[in-house]
Amino acid sequence: MPVALLALAIGAFGIGTTEFVMMGVLPEAAKDFRISIPVAGHLITAYAVGVVVGAPLLTAAAVRMARRTVLMAMMAMFTAGNALFAVAPSHEFGVVFRFLAGLPHGAFFGAGAVVAAKLAGEHRRARAVSLMFLGLTLANVVGVPLGTLLGQQVGWRATFGVVAAIGVVALAAIARLVPYDGRPAQPSLRGELAAFRRPQVWLALAIVTFGLGGGFASLSYVTPMLTGVAGFEPTTVTFLLALAGLGMTAGNIVGGRLADRAPVPSLYGALFALGVVLALFTFTAHSKLGAAITIFGVGMAAFMVGPMMQSRIMEKAGGAPSMVSAAVQSAFNIANSIGAYLGGMVIAGGLGLVSPNWVGALLAMLGLSLAGVAGTLDRRQTRSQAQPEPQPQPQPAAA
Repeated sequence: MPVALLALAIGAFGIGTTEFVMMGVLPEAAKDFRISIPVAGHLITAYAVGVVVGAPLLTAAAVRMARRTVLMAMMAMFTAGNALFAVAPSHEFGVVFRFLAGLPHGAFFGAGAVVAAKLAGEHRRARAVSLMFLGLTLANVVGVPLGTLLGQQVGWRATFGVVAAIGVVALAAIARLVPYDGRPAQPSLRGELAAFRRPQVWLALAIVTFGLGGGFASLSYVTPMLTGVAGFEPTTVTFLLALAGLGMTAGNIVGGRLADRAPVPSLYGALFALGVVLALFTFTAHSKLGAAITIFGVGMAAFMVGPMMQSRIMEKAGGAPSMVSAAVQSAFNIANSIGAYLGGMVIAGGLGLVSPNWVGALLAMLGLSLAGVAGTLDRRQTRSQAQPEPQPQPQPAAA
């Protein structure tokens, strides 16, 4: 695989760390800003809103720029946002700077996915995309636990100072390793937006939203499940979350390989596996060993879907992949919000701490149903293209 993928993975590692480490250092930030934990939660929400807003807007603004230039600009904005957040004088400024740090998230991954696929070639496209996203999953294994520990021992500001330093390293790596491919031929915002007229693009975004929403319904409440149901001590939760991160990493790698070999059957299998493992989690959550094994399975099944859908949506977008690739990141964050919201609703309704797993299983099955619809449309299109065009009948000679 091209060495340029390393630069993309470093950037993804920094982005993944800043997105999820806020959850780990939230108490320290709340204490520093002298606010409550729920109010401090706005720092998490602000980043997610930044992702959803920035993905389409920044991608549209950069449609005429060379993709290496886009990657460097997005990483510079990411670095600045995290550096400013590390020195934020108040909660209000912190919310603004977290929003700024989230803006380039989707545009970076959108441009990065296109670059990775182009460098690797058509038959290794999904594998190349998965290697870029490997940085995102490794952030959950290494970046988030270490960032949380640093925040607890030194202070949350040190954590985001380190994240900003990772951004500088990623920026230098992109400038050095990613080849300059020139401006896109005949760039057109209208052409990029035209990809959204295709039903398969919307189906792919819906699969991401609901299929991955199933995984987030469970993972958003995994800490109270592990401590309140399985009986783990709070001090061991960090290691269990790292175990989930290992599952995400394995799923990302396996998903990329399977998607290059058999994309549609592999997608069916991943969504079905996610539904099954989430349903099992409602039972295994009562056992320490069972919970540890299952949390690995949830992470693996959920993140198998990511590279499959990123590769699929670029294929369905035809010659205009940048905007739809960025839109996947918006769908990913909407999935996070939907999963967390619905999971919280069933807990608030008195159904117990394991009830989000049932919600997740149902969402995964909804994602599988949508994938079935997409597969049916694929088969119909293939049959229509295989039918020979009618040949013109010879005209009888004039008498």
